[in-house]
Amino acid sequence: MPFTEIEYGVADGIATITLNRPHRLNAFTYVMRGELIEAFDRADADDEVRAVVVTGQGRAFCAGADLGGGGDTFNHRRSEEMYGGEDTVDGSPRDGGGTVALRIARSLKPVIGAVNGPAVGVGVTMTLPMDVRLASDTARFGFVFARRGIVTEAASSWFLPRIVGIAQAMEWAVTGRVFSASEALEGRLVSRVHTPEELLPAAYALAREIADNTSAVSVAAIRRLMWSGLSAASPWEAHRADSFLMNALGAAPDAAEGVTAFLEKRPAEFPMKVSEDLPDAVPSWPVNPYGLT
Repeated sequence: MPFTEIEYGVADGIATITLNRPHRLNAFTYVMRGELIEAFDRADADDEVRAVVVTGQGRAFCAGADLGGGGDTFNHRRSEEMYGGEDTVDGSPRDGGGTVALRIARSLKPVIGAVNGPAVGVGVTMTLPMDVRLASDTARFGFVFARRGIVTEAASSWFLPRIVGIAQAMEWAVTGRVFSASEALEGRLVSRVHTPEELLPAAYALAREIADNTSAVSVAAIRRLMWSGLSAASPWEAHRADSFLMNALGAAPDAAEGVTAFLEKRPAEFPMKVSEDLPDAVPSWPVNPYGLT
């Protein structure tokens, strides 16, 4: 089925996901939720995709939840827009933004957010499980939930303090104020700020660096190691996971090619595929105690 609220395309090993409701500043809906999940499923299943860039159409990245339903927007008895359909967790309807964030979190491909304009509410929380966030200097950010009478969603109470620290996370979350790209950079929410004209080229340059120079299997394993390590109880857990994967991948074809190419002073041509060759020792992350997807 074609997408209606996002665009998805692949070129030269890079998938681009574009939020595509510019007439509503790319506001988040139930349809967009499902399409984003499907897009990440496609990217993971496609061995030609080495990295994913996510951006917005028009002058916004995502203005948050579509509030066209008025005061009942977040009332699950009257609106499905912000929830995960029939999915429940311990009997409660699942937060729709959370289903997207968790799907991005378990991506096997690195994800780069190119925040081209306002990113508010779920428009910013959906970027937190992305690996790198770049922003236009026209971007604005806001964890506005307390000003709408709801709570931080999309698992952002887990992601945000780990990215920016608890004090910065609390300041942004409990004030609910909208802040500039420069403040986002200072607070380490984004890695770099670019002019609007430079933003996508910078995102693609980073994606290109990954696609042209690295082993897809190594990158998938490293992504899982890094994110799962954020909640490890001790460096010993990381050491154990590293040891299993060094053992598995050290004897595999990509390692032989990587070393040989270096010694021969030529670009490596890694033969292994994520769909076929990912070792069983790669951590499953996020660990799901509820049996949900």
